[in-house]
Amino acid sequence: MLNHKNKPHSKKEPLQLLSYNKYVTTRVGLISLAGFSMAFISLLLQFLNYGAISVLNKKQLALIQLSSGETITARAVDPKQRSDEVIKKFVSDTFIKMFNWDGLTQGFNEKGEPITKQDTGIEVGRLNNKSNSRVTSRAYDAAFALSENGGFRAAFLKKLASITPTSVFNGDAQVSLIPRFISNPRKIREGKWEIDFIGTLVTFDRADNAGTGITFNKTVTVSSISNPEYTPANTTDLAKKIYSARRAGLEITEIVDLNLGRRK
Repeated sequence: MLNHKNKPHSKKEPLQLLSYNKYVTTRVGLISLAGFSMAFISLLLQFLNYGAISVLNKKQLALIQLSSGETITARAVDPKQRSDEVIKKFVSDTFIKMFNWDGLTQGFNEKGEPITKQDTGIEVGRLNNKSNSRVTSRAYDAAFALSENGGFRAAFLKKLASITPTSVFNGDAQVSLIPRFISNPRKIREGKWEIDFIGTLVTFDRADNAGTGITFNKTVTVSSISNPEYTPANTTDLAKKIYSARRAGLEITEIVDLNLGRRK
């Protein structure tokens, strides 16, 4: 009977995955490190690419063709954002239209031909029993740039009527606003700014062709608004005047005398 000796069995190493304190070869380590580095670089490039695209989207210019056939460039901005140039032009244009009075209006006759005639003014109410109650037609139209909140526009028109000479309406006087300085807007909060307007109101009449000037220094507060981008052809003339006065997407909410000491 054969005596079989039990052969010693070699002990098998258990398969270990990510075992602690186990080392891998240098080659495997380098490959792993290279793969991790490439993944990190790829992620970093994606973040940089996203940031670059966001910046380009903010600065991207679009070409817009107007109904007149002209083309202009435009850039997308926040709905409440307005540039300093837009704010300054809005205030300047509004004041020039409201405070230049020549007593004349432009119209059309029965044949559709343009004509110039005497402006009889528009009744807006009296500030007191002695004051004038009319403003010029152009001043009335320009005043639609003022806010209606708290009755501001109506109250301002009465004040404007009180300083409008009645002689303007019979052609004996003219008043011109001479702008001298318009400050850069000061941001109060999002969508609201303050701006200083320095000028002179000069009155000319038949007895004094040299003109008499008074200082006109004001601090104006403006706010951003939404305004229709397109006005339908069948809109009333009054509505068109309102939209035209507010087409910059701004309205005036306050006009006070300039006081530099107030900001010290």
